[in-house]
Amino acid sequence: MTTATLDRVGARAPETRSHALVHARIMLRRNLRHLRRYPSLTLMVTMMPLVFLLLFVYVFGGTLGSGLGGAMPAGLHGGRAAYADYVAPAIILMAVAAAAQGTAIAVAQDMTEGVIARFRTMAVARSSVLTGHVVGATIQTLISVAVVTAAALAVGFRPHADAAGWLAALGVVLLLTFAVTWLCVGLGLSAKSVETASNSPMILTLLPLLGSGFVPTASLPTGMRWFAEYQPFTPVNETLRALLAGRNPATTWSSRSPGASGSRPSPTPGPAACTSANRRRSDPPTSPRPDTP
Repeated sequence: MTTATLDRVGARAPETRSHALVHARIMLRRNLRHLRRYPSLTLMVTMMPLVFLLLFVYVFGGTLGSGLGGAMPAGLHGGRAAYADYVAPAIILMAVAAAAQGTAIAVAQDMTEGVIARFRTMAVARSSVLTGHVVGATIQTLISVAVVTAAALAVGFRPHADAAGWLAALGVVLLLTFAVTWLCVGLGLSAKSVETASNSPMILTLLPLLGSGFVPTASLPTGMRWFAEYQPFTPVNETLRALLAGRNPATTWSSRSPGASGSRPSPTPGPAACTSANRRRSDPPTSPRPDTP
C-alpha cells in the first residue's frame, strides 16, 4: 500500500464516522422499502400472535378464566372476559418475539447473499447496516403490537391504565424490542444459513408460553414453576400486565420477582458486540505472506 493510499484512507475514516447517522438513515430507508414492497413479512409475524389470541380466548378462555383464582385481574370474577385481560400482555410479548425472528432472517440473508460484501466496497459505516435493521424491525414490531392490541380489545380485553400507564407500557415494549432485536441480530450474524437463522430465535416465541403469560406459575409443577418464575419474559409480562391493569408493578411483582431472590438479568449482545461480529464475518481472512528467498 502506497503512502498516497494511506493518506486517502486516513482522510476518509473521520468522514465515514461523521456520516454514520446518515448511513444508518439510508439503511433504514432500505429496510422500510423492503417492508413496503413485501407486506407479507409484517403479516406473517402478526398472524401467529393473532392465532394464539383467538385460540386461547375463544377455545380455552372460558375454562382457564374460571380457574385463574388469585391471579384474576381486579374487578373480574372469572370467565372469558377475565382471561382476555390476563392473556393479552403475553400475546403482545409474543408479537415482539415473532417480529425479532424476522430480523434474524433478514440479517442472515444479507450475510449469505453477499450484500454485506458489496457494502464493504463502499464508504459505508459498518454499524449503519445493523442499525438500519434494528430500527426497521422496531417499526415493524410496533405495527404488529398495535394490530395485536386492537384485536385483543375486539375480543374483550379491557385495560384500566391511565395515560401514564400506557406510556410506561409502551416503554416496556420498546425496551424489550430493543433487547430482543439485538439478540436476534447476533443470531443472524452467527448463523451459517438462512434456515439456521429462522430456527434459532424460535425459543423466544415459546418463552411467553413457558412463563406466567397463559397460566399462573403457581399452577405449574415444581420444576417447571421454578423455570417459569426465573425466565426473563415472566417479570416483563407481569410488569406489562400490572401497568395495563392500572396497578403498581412494584407491589405486584416485588414479592415474586426473581430479582428479589438474588438473580441477575441475562446479558444480551448489544450494538458494539454485533458490530464487532459483523466486522469479523465480513472481513476476508488474511493469508500469511509467503517468505521470499
